[in-house]
Amino acid sequence: MYETEYVPPTVTVDGVIFQIIDGVLYVALIKRSAEPFKDSWALPGGYNAAGETTLEALERIVKRKAGISIKKQTKFAEQLFTFDTVARDPRGHAVSVTYMACGLDISPQNSSEQTQFFPVDNLPKLAYDHKDIITYAHERLISKLSYTNVVYSLLPEKFTMTALQTAYEAVFQRELDKRNFRKKFAQLDLIKETDEMFKEGAHRPARLYTFKQNTLQTLVRSFD
Repeated sequence: MYETEYVPPTVTVDGVIFQIIDGVLYVALIKRSAEPFKDSWALPGGYNAAGETTLEALERIVKRKAGISIKKQTKFAEQLFTFDTVARDPRGHAVSVTYMACGLDISPQNSSEQTQFFPVDNLPKLAYDHKDIITYAHERLISKLSYTNVVYSLLPEKFTMTALQTAYEAVFQRELDKRNFRKKFAQLDLIKETDEMFKEGAHRPARLYTFKQNTLQTLVRSFD
């Protein structure tokens, strides 16, 4: 029983949007134009209005503030966690239902705030508890790569084995042995060869591959 009048917490949504740029894992941030934390970088997010699901609110807010459509510009999105530390927002108790999304060649358009992608290992000072949220999301992504095919969401439809390994290395943030990587991945039976080759510069042409399924599936055995 409450001894005082019941005051519900504010419900917000936040989006952790990842993509790989030049072999490095990046996350989308916006520069806040209002207090609190004015001029600080933060995850795109805002209030969940009555009558909206959290996913609907996320699409609306991220599109307006960051110029990114979760539906159209990411290939994978899932609810990450509910962050509910009482003191996380100086304006009062705010509960954040946070989502993680992954995409490729994401280019912000018509945003109300300044949007920029930053390397996850070189972030600016962040508002609220958003550094902890990004760390949590990155750890979740690392875990998902070990037991699902979520890496498809970070790659184009057709890719080389080198690009596939680079995606894993970008998320894991460590180098992988080329021979062992290809042996392990072949055992997962997730991709198939195409009849196309990729040639860049003076390098030998490389075979292009594609995923058998571009939807999330659980692996029959762990990758890592």
